[in-house]
Amino acid sequence: MNNIAFDRNFEPPFGTAVALSPLVRRITCNNPGPFTFTGTNTFIVGHQSVAIIDPGPDDAAHLAAILNAVRGETVSHILVTHTHMDHSPLAAKLSAATGAKIYSANSPEKPTVISEIRLDASVDHGFVPDVSLSDGDVVEGKDWALEAVFTPGHMANHMSFSLNSEKALLAGDHVMAWATTVVAPPEGNMNDYMGSLRKLLKRDEAIYYPAHGPEKRKPLGLVRAILAHRKMREEAIFNRVKTGDQTIGEIVENIYTDVDPRLHGAAGLSTLAHLEHLMEKARIEVRNGRYFSTK
Repeated sequence: MNNIAFDRNFEPPFGTAVALSPLVRRITCNNPGPFTFTGTNTFIVGHQSVAIIDPGPDDAAHLAAILNAVRGETVSHILVTHTHMDHSPLAAKLSAATGAKIYSANSPEKPTVISEIRLDASVDHGFVPDVSLSDGDVVEGKDWALEAVFTPGHMANHMSFSLNSEKALLAGDHVMAWATTVVAPPEGNMNDYMGSLRKLLKRDEAIYYPAHGPEKRKPLGLVRAILAHRKMREEAIFNRVKTGDQTIGEIVENIYTDVDPRLHGAAGLSTLAHLEHLMEKARIEVRNGRYFSTK
């Protein structure tokens, strides 16, 4: 089912700032894993007075690498795309070291989803920004300006940032070149995610810098492919329910045959997100924890 041409050819030097464009530098944290790929990418935007996007996990070596990379410069803004533990925890220590304020979207309230599968440990529940951003807000430095582009779905508070002068999008985990994005309820919502993908199709950024893996040039083809993949996955899930699968475990076993078993928990959450979306469209219903087609 997955015909997306992913790019996993990415071996960044940990702890070293790599210049990607006249205004963008990237430092990759040494926190590789099944969800982080080679690690979290932290981005530095501008010169002399800079913004830092996604400081990353609470990692002393990564904090030292960031501070070393901006030695002699002023950190004026710290921006966080969303509050997963591999993105936001280091923001407080970076703020304390630099005096910069922390900017991000607030988390809208989402209904609680009761499931045997959860990734709660991945959420930075204690994170509170100094400044809350809304869609379209602009933060500026001496030689740069970043537009807040609200892209909920992966999390309810996911915010991408557009560097309009370079037609670049700091995309967080919304669109990545190395793999599809995990959408895990209750923080994630598939209807929001697909809406945010369609939102990007109306924009003109020519390159995406995701928080994991390599950058993606001419990214709209990838966005279309991911959107098509999600639609096909949802139809496959609906067909499994029509066939008689009544639990998430049954659906995952029959659909995610090409997925590393270590990721079956995340696949279950993605399946739950699709099931929620199908329920919103009244195509299925749930009774006593089991799913049934209504059509």
